[in-house]
Amino acid sequence: MLRLIAAATTGYALGTIPSADVAARLATRGATDLRDAGSGNPGAVNAMAVLGKGWGYGGPLVMAGLSVTAVCVPAREVGGDYYDFLPLDDHRVGVLIADVTKGAAACATGSRLAGAVGAHVGGTAAVVGHCLPVWNGFRGGKGVAASAGQCLATFPAYFPIDLGVALATARWRRQALAATVAASVTWVGAGVVWWRRGWPNLWGPQPSAALPLAAVATSGVILSRFMVARPRVR
Repeated sequence: MLRLIAAATTGYALGTIPSADVAARLATRGATDLRDAGSGNPGAVNAMAVLGKGWGYGGPLVMAGLSVTAVCVPAREVGGDYYDFLPLDDHRVGVLIADVTKGAAACATGSRLAGAVGAHVGGTAAVVGHCLPVWNGFRGGKGVAASAGQCLATFPAYFPIDLGVALATARWRRQALAATVAASVTWVGAGVVWWRRGWPNLWGPQPSAALPLAAVATSGVILSRFMVARPRVR
């Protein structure tokens, strides 16, 4: 139990790292607060809208044993800040890559501290930390990019399907919440199937009940953020 608490605490701390705030300070020398500009969301998409595309995303994601090629889909056509990442046209490390890395790092740290269950706990805690950072009065982002890092680390077998769901909902304009619900239901459902059937999970932990439970917890946090988010300023 103590190890799981340590995994959760560490994951939460990693999730609270204010990557969007750091980008805003670097880009505007402290003149802009993303919570008071654009959509009011201190995340990758708002950083891209307010600070410029180079701050919202970065270059290719590098992970041992993984080759990634993808395109950028504007977030307003996918749902909130859902999967508008990995354009391969420049090499600047942006907010989105930092947020994905936070989720993946929390899972890796949790795994070291408390095994497979610790990885799931750490990933979910990172999303909670990103959405509800204590240092900023619990005013954080929506947590989608951090959850992508969690999925990539703990459920890599499903990750390509996750991308497919994002692209499939790309035409759901102005229906961010509905798109996020669809993605969440698919993630949880896939977790149950992989767990019950014992399917392989690439470099991720062996699927167990912790997989869908973590997906439920993370999805709940993200959906709550979408429900309370103010409308995007265009």
